[in-house]
Amino acid sequence: MGKRMLATSPSSLWSIMDKTNHELLLIRQRELRPHNIGSQQLNVLRAIKNLGSQATVPTIAEKIDGHICAVSRQVVVLEKDGLVKRIQDTPKSRLLRIVLTTKGLEMIKIPNESRTIDSIFSILNEEERQQMYLALTKVFSRSKEFNI
Repeated sequence: MGKRMLATSPSSLWSIMDKTNHELLLIRQRELRPHNIGSQQLNVLRAIKNLGSQATVPTIAEKIDGHICAVSRQVVVLEKDGLVKRIQDTPKSRLLRIVLTTKGLEMIKIPNESRTIDSIFSILNEEERQQMYLALTKVFSRSKEFNI
């Protein structure tokens, strides 16, 4: 009996990546539920912290490889929750700077690491993780070319 061939068609790869991403997001959401924040919101808060005074919706979107409209919606929610403030540097300035509030600074103390996700990825050795990272980075970079 021969070796079973893996399904490597683009649609099979897309399907398994989608299922895996969905499961990992559900796990992370469950971990963050006690803090009343989603993983994307936490990513936006961390980007704001890292960007400092350069944090605007476009720079945040660039930092997290997101779309400006999606980041803008996240900022609205974060502002409503009291985690960020939008500041107009000059009266005529159209670009608003985004800053963390005290409550937002507390939220970024939530660990970025997840023991559960670390445990899931522990089935891969270092070389397999590196190969996976390189392959997914290639796919991500190529997908950006089509998402203009």
